[in-house]
Parts: sequence; C-alpha cells; structure tokens
Amino acid sequence: MTDSQQIPQQWLSLQIGEIAEVVGGGTPKAGDPDNFAEPGTQIPWLTPADLSKYSEKYIAHGSRDLSKEGYEKSSAKLMPSGTLLFSSRAPIGYVAIAENEISTNQGFKNFVLPTAVDSSYGYYFLRSIRDVAESVGTGTTFKEISGANAKKLPFYLAPLAEQKVIADKLDTLLTQVENTKARLERIPQILKRFRQSALVAAVRGQLTEEWRDKYGISLTDWVHHTVGEISIVATGKTPSRKEPKYWQDGDIPWLTSKSTGSVYTESAEQFVTQFAVEDCSLKVFPPGTLLLAMYGEGKTRGQVTELRLAATCNQACAAVTADEKKILGSYLKLRLLENYEETRKAAAGGAQPNLNLNKVRAIGIDVPTKREQAEIVRQVDQLFAHADRIEQQVNNALARVNSLTQSILAKAFRGELTEQWRSDNAELISGENSAEALLAKIKGECEALGKKSKPSRAVVKRKTGSSMNKQIINVAEALKKANKPLSGQQLLAAAGYPSDSSTADLETFFLDIRKAINQEKSIVKLKRSDDGQDWFSLIEATTDE
Repeated sequence: MTDSQQIPQQWLSLQIGEIAEVVGGGTPKAGDPDNFAEPGTQIPWLTPADLSKYSEKYIAHGSRDLSKEGYEKSSAKLMPSGTLLFSSRAPIGYVAIAENEISTNQGFKNFVLPTAVDSSYGYYFLRSIRDVAESVGTGTTFKEISGANAKKLPFYLAPLAEQKVIADKLDTLLTQVENTKARLERIPQILKRFRQSALVAAVRGQLTEEWRDKYGISLTDWVHHTVGEISIVATGKTPSRKEPKYWQDGDIPWLTSKSTGSVYTESAEQFVTQFAVEDCSLKVFPPGTLLLAMYGEGKTRGQVTELRLAATCNQACAAVTADEKKILGSYLKLRLLENYEETRKAAAGGAQPNLNLNKVRAIGIDVPTKREQAEIVRQVDQLFAHADRIEQQVNNALARVNSLTQSILAKAFRGELTEQWRSDNAELISGENSAEALLAKIKGECEALGKKSKPSRAVVKRKTGSSMNKQIINVAEALKKANKPLSGQQLLAAAGYPSDSSTADLETFFLDIRKAINQEKSIVKLKRSDDGQDWFSLIEATTDE
C-alpha cells in the first residue's frame, strides 16, 4: 500500500495519529520475579513474542502478567479494550485487538481508537500496511518505529457503516483462507506417512505380490540376512584441525552426519587434502555408498543418504557399501530408510544416544532375488515420484494462499469488496454518515474531552486498588435506572463518574458506550440536540416509543 493508492471518493486518507492516540509501553526490572505474575491473575502485559504465531484477532493476556508492584516500577500503561496492539520492533507489524484492559512492553506502539472507528476495521487495516510500517522503521541492530513515525502511518477512514461491512467480509474471507491453508499444511504429513507405508510394503513383499504370482515366485524364496552379511560397513574420522596440511586447499569432499538430511548427497561443504587421506588413513567411499548417521541431534540419528560423489566422512557416519553380488544398493537403501525409527531405538548412551558399526551391521534385511529387488525399486520410485508431484503442487498452492491474504486486504482497502454495497447504501455513506462527518465527530470528541496524548496510569490504579467516591456502573444500567434518554453529560454522571473525571475515566466511559452500541446493542445514540450534545437511550425504550 502506498500514499498514491486510489481509494473511494467517500473515504478520507489520513495519518493514523489524526484519529488515534499512540501509546507505548514499558518493562520493569526483568531480574526481579516480584515484578511479574502468572497470566490472567494481575495486570495483563504483552511482549511481541506473545504475538508470534498468534493467529486470533483478540488477545486477553500474554505469557505472564505484571504485578501491581512491577507495573508501578515501569512505564507500562494499561490501555482500554478495543486498543490496537501493534508491535513496533523485533519484528514490526504483529497486531491484535485488546480483549480487555491490557499493557505492553516498549516493543509496541499501540493505537487507542475513538468510538467512531471500528476496532476490527482498524485491525485489518494495520495488517494491510505491515510493509509500509516496516519501511519506516529505523535502527542498526534491529529496526524500530518511533512514536512520531507511528503517528504518521497512513489510515483510510471509511464511513462507520462501511467499516463494519468491510470487517465482516474480511472475517469471512480470511477465515476461509486460513481453513484452506490449514488443510494444505496437513498434506505433507499425509505424504510422509504414504512414503513410509510404501517402504514398509516394499520390504515385506506386498508391492510385488502380483508380480511374483505372474512369474511363479514365492515369498518363501526371500532370504534373511543382516546388513553386515551383504555389505561392507565402515566409518571415517576427523583429521586434526590444528594441522593446516590436512585442510588447507583440500579438494576431497569430507562429509558429516549433516549430509544425511537429503536423500542424495551431490556436494560437500568441507574438504580435506590428499595428504590427510594418506596420513590419517581416511577411506574415500565411491558414489552409491550409503551414509547412515550414527549420532547427531534431533532427527539426525538414523538418517540415510546416497552418495553421488566420491567422498570421505567423519566418525559420526556409517558408510554402507552394498555387495552387488548379493544385493542391489538401491534395495538396501529402501530397507535402511524404512527402518529409520527402529535404527534410532537401537542407539545407546546418555544425553545423546549413539549407534555404532556393530549395531548398523546387525540390522536385519529380507532379500529377494535381484530381479524382484529391481521390480520393488521401480515401483517405489514410481510411488515416490507421484508423491513428489503432489507435494510440489501443494507447495505451489500454499505459496498462492499465503499471498492471497494480502491480496484480499489490499482489495478491501481499495474499496473493491464494498463497491456494490456503496451503490446500494448511499444514505449510509453520505451526509451525517459520511467520513467527513465522522472525522468532525472524532475531533469534536477529542476537543470536548481535552484529550491528552496518553492514557493516564490511573486506569490501572483504579483497577488495582485506588477507589472512587461513587461506584461506576455500565451505561446501559445507568440508562435503565434513569428510565429516560440522557445526554452524554447526564449519562456520565448517572454511570457514577465524577464531574472532574480524568482522561482515562472519560476514555473508559466512551469505550463503554461504544461496546453497548456496537457489541451488546443494548443502547442507541439519538439525534444530536441543538446545543450539540449527543443523547442516548435504551434499545427497548426506542422500540416502545
């Protein structure tokens, strides 16, 4: 999205600082455990890490809360529900909506919206301009958006009714995208199980049942061997790193267990000299040799690769060279791949269990005739090629789906998703419902409230212990008790707010009005009176009238 992007003529192109307060955060001393509390127990607090891989629109708390003491010692500020929580560094662009009052660390620039801007609309808009936000970040170690630059981020103000339509459409469309993505992401695991099933069927003779029947061959003709009986199993070593003659200008590939992560190995990252091969008695294994990882971290142990180059290796690998008079190397490879989990279980040791050459030699293998081995390899190659084609198609589809979200967001904020809606609902985007009227109302509210640049920390103090002389009640309850429409000023008093309410109190009051109108739909705003005051009434009261 760029500043020159075309938007509907009924919208306004603004800077977000014109319609929202930009609020940062803070962190108390991390080394003091008393500054923090279990999540959901005290003062909700977020870091950018809490939004990593977080896919929900709303968030209530992070992995830990601030204690009251920790909050008082930090510059964190408790912001009202509906605030757009936007990470401004490490990385830039994570966004969620505050489900309740919440604070953040200094890795956020948060946007406290007025009641005239729909939170969901704002949430999706910020997602759509992540690339713009990243482009204005500055810094050397990592990029960060300053408060001043955050205020200058673009914002397209649509009429309120259209904001809600856009947000609803995006909810529907992006849920469909995420569901499609989730289904596609499950397919690689299905293919992995398919390949393993094919290997199991191959080495048990199930793939070639019909083939044997055709040629009058029986499964009982298969002969059981161990890997050590039908191949040569050796290993390598690591020449001393302190001897330059072993490594400097080396041209003989030297492999480690890292290479076993691929089905084939065609290149090397490290090389030794011919002097190292001779002086350290290294064995250079020919192409076709199978390398099996005898130890390594994570999933490495038990992995198998086939060399497509002559190479030596370190002591973490077992080099298995098939005796081609007894077995095809390609068939032996299928058995070693199929036996991956059992090979891993055979390892012994402490924190990092290892295999050894004798354990590799002891792996059992049922060997058919060479003719049947070749048929088994042919069928497995066909099945794997089919799986590979499907996997490539899935990867291509995932790439398209991953770009679809941004494409849909871009269409939404060019007004394309609501083009027909605008034609059908002209009265909802013009006159008192226009974006211009909405902006005037926002500015009017700001001026009336004498809004400061940041919410007061009294928000938290009230929540965590500071008392008021009069109990606060929600606006719907206040209207119910009054049993008549009330002006904004009257409703403020009826809800229990003092006449000298702080900016934070007033913000909470207006957020309560917004929630009652937009979410609970329990109250309605009436036409503005001649003296410029907004009036409010219960939904039931307007219906009765």
